[in-house]
Amino acid sequence: MVELDQIKYELTDMAANLTELGESLDVADLSEKLNQINKTTEEDGFWEDHEAAQKLLKEKKSIETKLNEYQQLKTEFEDIGILIDLALEAEDDSMIPEIQQAYEEYKKKAESLRIKTLLNGEYDNNNAIISVHAGSGGLDAQDWAEMLLRMYTRWSETKGYKVRMLDCQPATEGGIKSATLLIEGENAYGYLKNEKGVHRIVRISPFDSSGRRHTSFASLDVIPEMDDNITVDINPDDLRIDTFRSSGAGGQHVNKTDSAIRITHIPTNIVVSCQNERSQHQNKETAMKVLMAKLMELAQEEHKANLDELKGDYSQITWGSQIRSYVFHPYSLVKDHRTNAEVGNVYAVMDGDLDYFINEKLKFKG
Repeated sequence: MVELDQIKYELTDMAANLTELGESLDVADLSEKLNQINKTTEEDGFWEDHEAAQKLLKEKKSIETKLNEYQQLKTEFEDIGILIDLALEAEDDSMIPEIQQAYEEYKKKAESLRIKTLLNGEYDNNNAIISVHAGSGGLDAQDWAEMLLRMYTRWSETKGYKVRMLDCQPATEGGIKSATLLIEGENAYGYLKNEKGVHRIVRISPFDSSGRRHTSFASLDVIPEMDDNITVDINPDDLRIDTFRSSGAGGQHVNKTDSAIRITHIPTNIVVSCQNERSQHQNKETAMKVLMAKLMELAQEEHKANLDELKGDYSQITWGSQIRSYVFHPYSLVKDHRTNAEVGNVYAVMDGDLDYFINEKLKFKG
């Protein structure tokens, strides 16, 4: 029964962690907010402003999810304690595997909820717009960009997020030059925001007949999707809008009409494209939302009070130092250079197993 004594001892520390978690969530405040929202939804005329109602219901669902997760965690904690006491009293070793499994699952859930408490940025709860760009290196870099696109798509799908392709520029020989995805789901931006940067791959190139090792780079840009009620004043004279024929997925219609949209913000030379919506109007609307999000983020980074102060060429990818390396040869390793977190199974990571790296960066204080 040594195993159970050890778990019971560890539960003492876990009890303090559970209390701390409740304080971080501010359970009492969340419960009060939920009560106020419930009262508001019962008022006459609640649905008169449909957009505001939908926003409030979204907040309600988010609060309910957090409270339910915390309450479930408390229940499971108490159940484990009861099971241990019963097993020790009855001296029943057969209960040990069940208790150990319940304890391991509890720790994973507690850690997952703790990570959520770190998502307290202004836009962390928003959807995320991610853009992948191939670096220099020709076909190898373009193939690498497509691999990254698949990796983040797989990660998003395992989290239950909806993935929409907004734009894709395939390369002639293979791979992609660039692509933009909209990741829809609670906290999508909060989880993905630290993935922004340069990603490096080291492998035996499948395109080198001599079988030599190549190093290639691709960059990832991550911005939050802004709510529809957030507007940005952009001078129409600062925009150049071009239409072109879609080159990616989208069916026969987009291949026969110039429905794709490319918008250039002239003062900053930022370019956004959208080609996968049903019409030119929808493509333009989506491209403008992406442009507004990019300009808002840039204004914050540059500490500018308004967009008119943004001047200069912001279109170039700043390669600098990579944030993460993915090594396929001469050994298998993925290493994050900011946190020193590393995993030996590069294939699992490429299949979307990114939570360890994402969580370590959220916890990282350096």
